[in-house]
Amino acid sequence: MMTSIEGDVWKFKDNIDTDQIIPAEYLVTPDMKELASHAFEKARPEFAGNVKQGDIIVAGSNFGCGSSREHAPRALLGAGVSCVVAKSFARIFFRNSINIGLPLVEADIEIREGEKLRVDFERGEVTNLTTRKTVKFPPYADFLRNLIEKGGLIPYAKTKIAEERRRQA
Repeated sequence: MMTSIEGDVWKFKDNIDTDQIIPAEYLVTPDMKELASHAFEKARPEFAGNVKQGDIIVAGSNFGCGSSREHAPRALLGAGVSCVVAKSFARIFFRNSINIGLPLVEADIEIREGEKLRVDFERGEVTNLTTRKTVKFPPYADFLRNLIEKGGLIPYAKTKIAEERRRQA
């Protein structure tokens, strides 16, 4: 069961829209690795070449605003981002992210780029491991944690269908 993650922080401001996450000209592919190679290409050109598996994005308000495109969270997952923590998210970005298995946390934590962060999903805590300051967030319901752990809505549904078929057999 998903309990906690730790990673280095990439810091972003308010109102990061989906065009900044993945520019529109790259929406022709569903391939997460290809999308990842263009993540934040115009807004933060160094991102795609330097992001590491397990890194965490911390942002201000309204992260993921703009167009409704599943490509944006796919680009982040493909880049190895393990979680996005923001003051708030655009609702459709939130839903798209959960549907593909990218954990998002609404919390306001003071942190600088490159510092380490821990997100504890069971306790509902985000901790800046450099300053040791912790903020709370409402923990995920078990259903959402299971959905994210399975890799999103489709893998979750396939697992549930398979379990039901085994139960009926």
